[in-house]
Amino acid sequence: MGTTALVTWIVTALGGLFMLGVWLSRRRDGASGRFPVPVVSGHFLLAAAGLVVWIAYLVTGAPALAWAALVILVPVALLGFVLLARWIPARRTAAPEAGIPVAVVVGHGLLAVATLVLVLLTAVASAGG
Repeated sequence: MGTTALVTWIVTALGGLFMLGVWLSRRRDGASGRFPVPVVSGHFLLAAAGLVVWIAYLVTGAPALAWAALVILVPVALLGFVLLARWIPARRTAAPEAGIPVAVVVGHGLLAVATLVLVLLTAVASAGG
């Protein structure tokens, strides 16, 4: 289950990197957007940090690292919901966020939920012994 969580996390991250690239390329064209830079940065940096912690858990098997990764994922998810809430009304405008495809947003969100559930289940199982 831990390896499956790693795979879903990596695929989710690839979708996130694609969306970040679209957003940055459109911002570079001078468009102002609805995504606050600190929210985007926080979402990205915390998700990356959590992934590193998760890999460390898989290497060491230390349950504390599994729980740490789960704790990191909570604010990642909250920031993701903030971005989603700002993306929905912006997608029909000229904002940089409008260039992010719906399928990528939906796929990223579904994989993120799957990752969170897999990490939770793995953390619970690791605490059991």
